[in-house]
Amino acid sequence: MEELVIRDADVVDGSGEPSYRADVVVDGGRIVSVVKEAAAAGCQRPEARRELDAEGLVLSPGFIDMHAHSDLALLRDPDHSAKAAQGVTLEVIGQDGLSYAPVDDRTLAEVRRAITGWNGYGDDIDFTWRSVGEYLDRLDQGIAVNAAYLIPQGTVRMLAVGWEDREATPAELDRMRRLVAEGMEQGAVGMSSGLTYTPGMYAKDAELTELCRVVASYGGYYCPHHRSYGAGALEAYEEMVALARESGCPLHLAHATMNFGVNKGRAPELLSLLDAALAAGADISLDTYPYTPGSTTLAAMLPSWASEGGPEKILERLHDGAVAERIRHGMEVLGSDGCHGVPIEWDTIEISGVSDPGLASYVGRTVQESADLRREDPWTTARRLLVEDRLGSTILQHVGHEENVRAIMQHRVHTGGSDGILQGTKPHPRAYGTFPHYLGRYVRELGVLSLEECVAHLTARPAARLRLPDRGLVREGYRADLVLFDTATVAAGATFERPRALPTGIPHVLVDGRFVIEDGRRTDVLAGRAVRRTAV
Repeated sequence: MEELVIRDADVVDGSGEPSYRADVVVDGGRIVSVVKEAAAAGCQRPEARRELDAEGLVLSPGFIDMHAHSDLALLRDPDHSAKAAQGVTLEVIGQDGLSYAPVDDRTLAEVRRAITGWNGYGDDIDFTWRSVGEYLDRLDQGIAVNAAYLIPQGTVRMLAVGWEDREATPAELDRMRRLVAEGMEQGAVGMSSGLTYTPGMYAKDAELTELCRVVASYGGYYCPHHRSYGAGALEAYEEMVALARESGCPLHLAHATMNFGVNKGRAPELLSLLDAALAAGADISLDTYPYTPGSTTLAAMLPSWASEGGPEKILERLHDGAVAERIRHGMEVLGSDGCHGVPIEWDTIEISGVSDPGLASYVGRTVQESADLRREDPWTTARRLLVEDRLGSTILQHVGHEENVRAIMQHRVHTGGSDGILQGTKPHPRAYGTFPHYLGRYVRELGVLSLEECVAHLTARPAARLRLPDRGLVREGYRADLVLFDTATVAAGATFERPRALPTGIPHVLVDGRFVIEDGRRTDVLAGRAVRRTAV
């Protein structure tokens, strides 16, 4: 007899088609049968050792977070309710060109420093891996939800070239090609870039094209955080579309937003660009989170020239008064590339977390507010915080536009991604709330998406991008990564005031047929594993 029957569920199967009532039987980590309208038809109903009454609940595939920053959180926090409680059953990590494999000892130390604000320094992690395959093997020891990995192009460049702003030599480019090929062979699903983050941003398009050709040869995709989300955003999107065309590599645009005052109301221009490329045969998808503010590190706002050489060189420049004045002028007057070509507005930069607990008074205030309290100019405040927190501070950047968010989420190649940074005292609520916020706010309350359409955006569509033939749909033979939710009550508990509050209306989540959330509570099940690239 099978393990579990989920009885009388309203199945929204991920295809985008209308829902239907069914009994769904699970055994051995897979869906073994879907019996539609069994009770109404009066037919023999399936039996199992356990029965779950799903009357009044929607059953859908588990949600796939296409842009996650849980690279260390999956290892340090077995509970991981930040994602499991949302119904997320698979995260894509290794984002924005910076993560922890492939590395050598030197590069590992450098990347840990560089993205402390994203993931913490990792003092509580035993960094026993160096290759992509070894990292995936570590995930296979048991994690809360499944994870797929993107090779981080910035880390690869760090390994082969260092932190210098220059073109790679032929030998260095060959080494980067080999590193990308090895990562793909070991199970990565593609490659990411952070083209406003050092050192990945120092790569010219010709270099990126060569690496993307390697990715394409293994059936992977390219996921760039491109060169601007502010001034020049459309040009940056056009650059990535052209790069994908030249390399023949499928393109997935990370957190595809149109931010800052210069882009208010301009989402239709982006969507027209994508529609034209799709009509010409391009393979493009994108992800977004359903909120207007962004989130990153305070150090990411610095001009790229100030970041050359890595974290210690940044701190040296900040200590030098004359150089620090050049940095201020670049940020406040010229509009640095770190701030997407837009002069920084300190009243939009809210400190969300610090590495040094002694600096907690900054958290929850904008840089402008902290400067006013100290009766000093905001750059003085920001510079002090950068130095004293050793670049570990995270921020919320309040520069988005609701009309752009709504327009982009309706596009046919859209998928959901939290971009969730789990560090800090006051993180962005998207880390804990993205998926129920889509369902509660944008489906039930606003009707921007239908339920069936939204579920497809969060399940089957990302599974197709990841080339996963047995995930993302409620179908016989598919993996039993499933979520049950109440359409009347599902909502993000997380707010900007209470960013770690868990969602409501999601009583059950299964990973590989096992309950990780049961009756609204986290179990002790660690059913997640690394999801490796499917061979072409």
